[in-house]
Amino acid sequence: PVDAAGANANQQLAHAWLITGPAGSGRSTLAAAFAASSPGSAISAAATRQVLAGTHPDLTTLRTEGVIISIKDARALVERSYFSPSLGRYRVMVVEDADRMVERTSNVLLKALEEPPPHVMFLLATTDPQKLPVTILSRCLQFSLKNMPPERVVEHLTHVLGVEQVPFEEDALWLLGRAADGSMRDAMSLTDQAIAFGEGKVLAADVRALLDEAG
Repeated sequence: PVDAAGANANQQLAHAWLITGPAGSGRSTLAAAFAASSPGSAISAAATRQVLAGTHPDLTTLRTEGVIISIKDARALVERSYFSPSLGRYRVMVVEDADRMVERTSNVLLKALEEPPPHVMFLLATTDPQKLPVTILSRCLQFSLKNMPPERVVEHLTHVLGVEQVPFEEDALWLLGRAADGSMRDAMSLTDQAIAFGEGKVLAADVRALLDEAG
């Protein structure tokens, strides 16, 4: 959804991005993908794996695990942003659950967003952008993700199971696609459970039984 290289060529690349959307819609995955494709990066299979694993030297992710983002963590993130990137042109700083910042914490980040180093991109991810201060919102280019329709979920599950060579029934995937309620993450989790429940297969009868048990 974001052509980072094209934006850079037209001098339109922002230094602060806000990625919003419901849980499981791919906010964190999109942020990681953006880091992997940022302009000037040494893109390779190894680098992409590092990004997705959170071990890439030019990617820093602040995860709150459901708690309030502390001033200490925000300051540490900002201080790290001043280091030059190791492999590419940009150092990418990702803040997950950005709505979990109190006012003093957001003020720490705001200073960095107002005058960011030229080699830094901040990516803020949240399910509830309304909780972010207007001062933060006004400095971010926003992308809003939506729930996945069942058709898209089934398409992706078909691809994944095909690659993994897991036998499946199409009716089973439609059951999973609807049960996921728009969340690809939940769809993948349910599929893993269905594979275990069906002893290596994804069958409609097993999925119905699994969903009834969860029910």
